[in-house]
Amino acid sequence: MDQVRFLTHEGRQILFFDVTNCAAEEVIKLLTEVQRIVTAQPRNSVLTLGDLTGAQFSRAAVTRMKEVAVFDRPYVKRAALVGAQSLPKVFYEALKTFSQREFHRFKTREEAMDWLVREEA
Repeated sequence: MDQVRFLTHEGRQILFFDVTNCAAEEVIKLLTEVQRIVTAQPRNSVLTLGDLTGAQFSRAAVTRMKEVAVFDRPYVKRAALVGAQSLPKVFYEALKTFSQREFHRFKTREEAMDWLVREEA
């Protein structure tokens, strides 16, 4: 599945999931694949980048996103989103609250990848 894959940026692996212009049903399917891959990795090791540009979010898609965010939490070191303006603010806030995770938002994939691989000061 090309929409969920590992990218290498500055020698570090980033799990990239691309739901650009996806319908809500496809978003649900891709999030399930993200969860399968993330939970197979060592704990606190995964850097994730999601591109949500133009994606559609039904209530079911947002519910699935919240579930995946909770399941993935022990494995994810840092999470970044691009195109998060496609996700209504109320859904974004619900996602953060429900998963007790931060999802940093960026304008470009490049900015997001640079932030993901930068070591914490």
